[in-house]
Amino acid sequence: MYGKLVAFRVYKNNIGASNGKTVLNRFVQKFYGQTVSSHGGRYVHHVRGLLEDVAHVKLVRSVIIVRESDLERVLCFLAEYGAEVYIRDVVLSVEDEKVLMMGTE
Repeated sequence: MYGKLVAFRVYKNNIGASNGKTVLNRFVQKFYGQTVSSHGGRYVHHVRGLLEDVAHVKLVRSVIIVRESDLERVLCFLAEYGAEVYIRDVVLSVEDEKVLMMGTE
């Protein structure tokens, strides 16, 4: 079985120098998901990310493998942030295939 390897890079400079770090933080929250707290840990909540709803294998920072059916969702999200994206077909290992197929059940 084949999967789609997506390697991406989001540049702070593409977003705007004045609020680049803030926007990058939002990107991470909306893409990966993140538990955030305020008032010294008094209030804690989880921001759900796109990848929490998409079966994926994270290889290293900014490199994931997704099913072909989920590729368009990921690419649309990355395009919103002006990400530099590289896509390749990859042959899945047995373990990766199990992870990606769990999302279809």
